[in-house]
Amino acid sequence: MISRRVLLKRLSSVPVVGGLFGTGLISSASTPVAAVGRDYFKELGVRTFINAAGTYTSMTGCLMPPEVTDAIKYATGDYVNLDDLQDKVGERIAELLDCEYATVTAGCASAITLGTAGVLTRLDQSKVEQIPDLTGLKSEVILQKSHEIGYAHAIRNCGVDLVFVETRKDLDKAISNKTAMMWFLNTANSKGQIQHEEWLEVAQKNEIPTFNDCAADVPPVENLYKYTKMGYDLVGFSGGKGLRGPQSAGLLLGKKDLVKAARLHAPPRGNTVGRGMKVNKEEILGMLVALELYLNRDHEAEWKLWESQIQMIHDAAASVKGVTAEIHVPEVANHVPSLNITWDQSIVKLTGGEARTKLSQGHPSIQTVGGKDSLGITTWMMQPGQERIVARRVQEVLHQATT
Repeated sequence: MISRRVLLKRLSSVPVVGGLFGTGLISSASTPVAAVGRDYFKELGVRTFINAAGTYTSMTGCLMPPEVTDAIKYATGDYVNLDDLQDKVGERIAELLDCEYATVTAGCASAITLGTAGVLTRLDQSKVEQIPDLTGLKSEVILQKSHEIGYAHAIRNCGVDLVFVETRKDLDKAISNKTAMMWFLNTANSKGQIQHEEWLEVAQKNEIPTFNDCAADVPPVENLYKYTKMGYDLVGFSGGKGLRGPQSAGLLLGKKDLVKAARLHAPPRGNTVGRGMKVNKEEILGMLVALELYLNRDHEAEWKLWESQIQMIHDAAASVKGVTAEIHVPEVANHVPSLNITWDQSIVKLTGGEARTKLSQGHPSIQTVGGKDSLGITTWMMQPGQERIVARRVQEVLHQATT
């Protein structure tokens, strides 16, 4: 185990992250946006923090790279027809991801609602205005019980009933002439008894449209085209997570007829279930640029960066008596090097909640996650150099609580 004295010396001598790997290696997605004249957050009394937790909506997702904010600023200077912009951007995204069609949505939950609505009504305008009244329409969406999450409410916005299944036998029995769609939560693939390939096979056999919710499933980059190529009719992604686009944007990818049908429920149209899911021209253009940047990023170099950052914090935490630190990578969703820190509470007199509070209320404020007796940390949403600060503060908080 590294001694505390040696570790402190090492931490103080390590250059900022950019210096570890050479200039030009780290994507501009990690570069903080240039400061503006006014400190708006300070004026408002809103405290900023180092994000050692991840891409949580409550923590405002990600920081956009300068190229994305430049695109957003550019879009403020002229008027365009919203549908024209969505058409052209959708075509460009479909080309980049080699799928039939795409559109920018107001986040992944919006993609789910719009996609579900499109499946229900197809291109029939009279049915579009009818939703969520399902008179004469199919009215059920099937999903696995293990895939049940709060975001499934985005499906129910369209008025459908959710039908939960657990086994293949349950699924076969649940399919009926009321079944409009089969919905899959990609991050829960290994939790359910029916994995994504079998789920798709059953749906295609019964000619039922499928939706795969991949909200937080980038990285890896190949997920952006894996599931449409596999055969899923619709796939949704969040824009303000790993893609580092606008937090209020997302992507709906898939079959052209269904994506176009989904668009009929989206602004600028008014009498629709998706009217409140507006994406402005700035977000649409920003989302396209974010995707272009992500596809051109050096993903291997970025991964090595994250590994080195998380190792630094691991070593700092593990140097404290009674502390155990484990590096892991979630199988799906937030698939990045992550750190779980636990400790012997007979030595470190601190709960997980107390540790998170001390980090959050310290200077600078650091946001982490974790359980009753643990801390969870990631580095991929940090700005270069912040991993050193987090390593020091985690070590200090744990060490100060030792007996």
